[in-house]
Amino acid sequence: MSSTGQDPAVSTAHASTKHAALMLGALGVVYGDIGTSPLYTLRACLAGFDRVEPHHVLGVLSILFWLLMLVVSFKYVMLVLRADNRGEGGTLALLELAVRGRAGRARLLLVVLGIFGAALFYGDSIITPAISVLSALEGIGVVSHRLDPWVVPLALLVLLVLFLIQHQGTGAMGRLFGPVMAVWFATMAALGLRQIVHAPQVLEALNPLIGLQFIAEFPGRSFVLLGAVVLALTGAEALYADMGHFGRQAIRRAWFSMVLPALGLCYFGQGALLLQDPTAIRNPFFLMAPQWALVPLVMLATVATVVAAQAVISGAFSVTRQAIQLGYWPRMQILHTSAAEKGQIYLPQVNAWLLVSVLILVLVFQSSENLAAAYGFAVTGTMLTTTLLAFTVLPRGSTGMRRALWLSALGVFLLVDLLLFSANAAKIHEGGWLPLMVGIVMFSLMMTWRRGRQLLALRHQRDQEALPAFLEQLQQHPPARVPGTAVFLTMTPGRVPAALLHNLKHNKVLHEYTVFLTLEVVDVPYVSDEERFLVEPVGMDSWQIAVHYGFKEDPNVPHVLRLISEAYPEIDLEPMRTSYFLSRQTIVAARQPAMGRWRMGVFSFMARNAMRSTLFFKIPPNRVVEMGMQVEI
Repeated sequence: MSSTGQDPAVSTAHASTKHAALMLGALGVVYGDIGTSPLYTLRACLAGFDRVEPHHVLGVLSILFWLLMLVVSFKYVMLVLRADNRGEGGTLALLELAVRGRAGRARLLLVVLGIFGAALFYGDSIITPAISVLSALEGIGVVSHRLDPWVVPLALLVLLVLFLIQHQGTGAMGRLFGPVMAVWFATMAALGLRQIVHAPQVLEALNPLIGLQFIAEFPGRSFVLLGAVVLALTGAEALYADMGHFGRQAIRRAWFSMVLPALGLCYFGQGALLLQDPTAIRNPFFLMAPQWALVPLVMLATVATVVAAQAVISGAFSVTRQAIQLGYWPRMQILHTSAAEKGQIYLPQVNAWLLVSVLILVLVFQSSENLAAAYGFAVTGTMLTTTLLAFTVLPRGSTGMRRALWLSALGVFLLVDLLLFSANAAKIHEGGWLPLMVGIVMFSLMMTWRRGRQLLALRHQRDQEALPAFLEQLQQHPPARVPGTAVFLTMTPGRVPAALLHNLKHNKVLHEYTVFLTLEVVDVPYVSDEERFLVEPVGMDSWQIAVHYGFKEDPNVPHVLRLISEAYPEIDLEPMRTSYFLSRQTIVAARQPAMGRWRMGVFSFMARNAMRSTLFFKIPPNRVVEMGMQVEI
């Protein structure tokens, strides 16, 4: 028996069960996107050839396989997963690591880079559900061409149902995602292996020299080909973004033990089929299956693509919440769909925007082949952003040969990402304009909101009096005191809140106890209760309190005040004796606005439509006093 009294065998079995559960969960959430790429990737890669020859198939397969190894296995799974922000990954988490300790132009450049990468993710979020579901349902055309006209209507129906049930949460569906994707990967592997047995010569493509010979023979076409090969890499960012849910080890084990072998067998199986029958290029994935298995395969593929779409939708919710907490997006309604899993959230406004965008996309593009050109730009843009940010994070603290190795590896990745991005940039006129347009719009909105909030804070800092000096004046000429506690929410600690001045001006009273409360989001995902708040007495039974939240947490003012009252019983924070005073600001442009008039108009519109702070901070509305004020910036 161990020192804790627990049987080591039982403990080992429990750990193994936990690891298996995490791996199964990672299959369902992390690998949904990249796991459905074989539905359309090889067909898109070979679509540019008038006639598919064996050396075309082998060359494309070799390039595809080794890019999968280099970009996904080596870059993301082995290296980028090391850049975690207290266990969390993703573009915004990496951005917070990159800007830590930096100031001036270097910080601004990194912020612009990171926010543009996050903005491109929204383009990915509307394309992935559309291309995934369309590619799966296109399999019914293999069953019978008479069913082709039903592809788009069925895709619209599946997507509509998917978005309409988002408010139910992914808890119940999530438990099925892992087993469904395990069956999906096993099916892909079996289908691929069946074809490889009949044409084992396809395995020659494992030799990287085959890919290099293809590039030497067709240099121009190889560059264009990269724009389609990148479809095999879509979803690589999900490995990093979802690290906080499953952990680095579970994601790595799932990749090397199941996902990579299944993808490899499936791609090489499609290649083997094309070596035997080049006419199968019309849909090599579904034509790998025997006739009797087509209908079940279409059904399984549709479910798998729903899983892939769900992962991206959940990612959009998560990225938006992080953007709100980090100050790049106005407050929005955030609903928790699970009492146990704090990461399961639902944002109604984001869901509605995604639904409308995805349905329009399906109606405009009509097929997965038409969407393929649009897909790669968003993916490669985000991958390039990750590599550039990783340059400032991964080599940090290393010296000598170790630092040289980091920089060399990242330099290779940067070169590959630039090639992939350039190849997709050349297809902007074919559909790449769509994610670029979405990215530019989202980037402009996020940076406008950030800049507007900074200008607002500077205005308050300039116009508001220092709090200590103001309290000294009040001591000399004290106003009437009333029972209870007044909590003033302020964005500029150490300054006199406008709501306090309005209260003294109109009501001419000061509460028995006064709390000046500032909510700050720090550059880590979660903050422990021990680090949650900092209390500083400022005189006249008043306290300045700074409350800290991680960028993946939701502020809850009543809850944190309860924690403060337990730690500082001298502060009377009894809920029925506590009133909250807030300033409700109306933003107007000054005669010479601090930023362009169109940006001022956008910022003012976003501020007017932001969620009310009382609801966002979970403050009881019957305990709130709001003071209206107009602010020129």
